Amino acid sequence: MTDAIDLSATLQRLRDAQAREPRPAWPVRARRLRTLETMLREQRTAFAAAISADFGQRPVQETDLLEIFPSLSAVRHALRHGRRWMRPRHALADLLFLPARTLTLPQPRGVVGIIVPWNYPLYLAVGPLIDALAAGNRVMLKMSEHTPRFSALFSEQVAAYFAPDEVVVATGDSAVAQAFAALPLDHLLFTGSTAIGHQVMRAAAANLTPVTLELGGKSPALIGPGARFGHAVERILFGKLVNAGQTCIAPDYVLLPRARVDDFVAAARAAAAQMYPDLARNDQYASIATDHHYQRLAGLRDSAVGDGARSETLSDASPDPARRLLPPLLLAGVHDGMRVMQEEIFGPLLPLVPYDSLDEAIAYINARPHPLALYLFEQDQARIDQVLLRTQAGGVTVNDTLYHIAQHGLPFGGVGASGIGGYHGEAGFRTFSHMKPVFRQARFNGAGLLNPPYGARFRHMLEWLLKRG
Repeated sequence: MTDAIDLSATLQRLRDAQAREPRPAWPVRARRLRTLETMLREQRTAFAAAISADFGQRPVQETDLLEIFPSLSAVRHALRHGRRWMRPRHALADLLFLPARTLTLPQPRGVVGIIVPWNYPLYLAVGPLIDALAAGNRVMLKMSEHTPRFSALFSEQVAAYFAPDEVVVATGDSAVAQAFAALPLDHLLFTGSTAIGHQVMRAAAANLTPVTLELGGKSPALIGPGARFGHAVERILFGKLVNAGQTCIAPDYVLLPRARVDDFVAAARAAAAQMYPDLARNDQYASIATDHHYQRLAGLRDSAVGDGARSETLSDASPDPARRLLPPLLLAGVHDGMRVMQEEIFGPLLPLVPYDSLDEAIAYINARPHPLALYLFEQDQARIDQVLLRTQAGGVTVNDTLYHIAQHGLPFGGVGASGIGGYHGEAGFRTFSHMKPVFRQARFNGAGLLNPPYGARFRHMLEWLLKRG
């Protein structure tokens, strides 16, 4: 599928199928979820190999941990709870309207579109797909052109496992993505950069298509005065270096007490050496996915050093453009004028920003666009509460990194520049459902007392209502 005409015809086919079954029963939804689970289990090895081939080197272990495991876990969670999520919610009407009743009826939105990025091409396709299927929708996915092997394989396997009017995958270049975003879908979820998010939202606005935008930004890791310092460094390095930092919620920079900068450098070298020994020959350290992104990261590094930043290498390995191997690097002495402090890094470069007080660190975060994630390392509950209450972020993990994304009971999403809306678990079910409100009037009721003409009886009734409103 390579053009807008094909996309439009496919959308109509899915719409027609949804019209024939506008609110699929739970056994239908469960069957689709189990089909997805079977595909993931049976194609696990092939999917990991394709992703690794696209990256140049992507460790199978990271694909299993960061893509296969959360996908399977999300399917199991939806199968356990989906029947309950889709039940109508019955309640009494507000006191003044009794004996009327109300009903909240979850209904599928219809045909959901999902635009998938390249950095986690499996999980960021399957995660929202699970929520959309649990909510009873048909789904169209647009895969990234930057992971051509995986995208082609995923498209082929979805076509083999699912009926052509249930789930459809589109591949192709940026022109196809633009046409996809311009479709009159019933809901559109996009995961990617803030810059592209603007374009997607503009395209969707032409059809008033509701959007969920999972963007990015510069997610800070804040080491508080009372943090377990060694633990904080190790967990920040983990969050930064899995997938070579090509993670939308990777720590983008570190805020730390001014006196601990050199301590951080020493601890980070030790942590990197322990996690990725002999990095030049270590097949568990991911490559940068494309030449373009490698050159972009090299440019951020070189411009920062040229502007006065001090580079602190965490490995003896040398950068290797041919293999797109970029060893991890700390940048000390950074300032706001540097590109590396203005752009989302999305790679294994980690600036260190010292502070003199926790208030100063909070003010630094608040002076910038709201991040997709915030990581706080601190043992004192009063300080934890201070940071949580005075900052805005899409999600927060305290005393670790990344793992708020893996909690089925928490919505995942951004705020402000880092995104709109959220999904995962029941939050995802609600995102891809219309929670239709229904008011059911009782046979015997007092609504007629408010009918015109508006005389004395009406005035007395209105005054009574206003006092009890």
